[in-house]
Amino acid sequence: MAVSVGGAMGQHDMREKSLGEEVERAVAALDVERVRREYWAQEEFVFLERFLPPAVVAERLVPQVERLRPDVHRSYIPRFKKGGSISAYTLSEKAPEFLELYRSPAFIGFLSRLVDARLTLCPENDPHACALYFYTEPGDHIGFHYDTSYYKGARYTVLLGLVQRSESCRLSCQLYKDTPGREPRELQLATEPGSMAIFNGDKLWHAITPLGNGEERVSLTLEYVTNPEMPPLKRLFSNMKDAFAYFGVRTLLRRGR
Repeated sequence: MAVSVGGAMGQHDMREKSLGEEVERAVAALDVERVRREYWAQEEFVFLERFLPPAVVAERLVPQVERLRPDVHRSYIPRFKKGGSISAYTLSEKAPEFLELYRSPAFIGFLSRLVDARLTLCPENDPHACALYFYTEPGDHIGFHYDTSYYKGARYTVLLGLVQRSESCRLSCQLYKDTPGREPRELQLATEPGSMAIFNGDKLWHAITPLGNGEERVSLTLEYVTNPEMPPLKRLFSNMKDAFAYFGVRTLLRRGR
């Protein structure tokens, strides 16, 4: 089940507010206890059909997506993933408004209340902390996986829909996959502009289904942790995964600075 929140807003009001203020307004509009009940009932997963108004996304975020297209790094791993990514490093330099959303105290407070843990930002050398994912060529997808935490604590994923011009490319989730006595439940979710999925990365088995011809999907992913420390061997593995599966070797070199 998805929770629907948010409301319409005139463009004049939208331009007067910073993105941080838009996020604060969106959080204030939530029925947090209702969202929290659904999150825990679905084993630490919830989907909000509307968190930010689509007009805010179209006015404030989609133009930045368009500007960043030349910076997309594409990767292909046979039988697992094909698509494009832009790291937190690039967003910090060229589209800091995405970081304003990521760092919003009101948003972090809402998430901490939702997951019953004090959340913090990922370290600045984590390119996944705030990243864009582009599905723009036929067959772009990512296979089923967990967002495994290599940190000493838990890692939580927030996925915000930005562009959804596709009938075939969806967020596919399997709830209760390994829960004794529960029938697994599969969801196929269109991440429309302003929609938002929140989940514990180690618990949700999920994928992005293949993109069709002439279609496009772009999403923003935010990562938060309960402990920002990472053991050295896991850091090495995380660096290699990021370099070859997502952001390129240059990102690995930059992360090591």
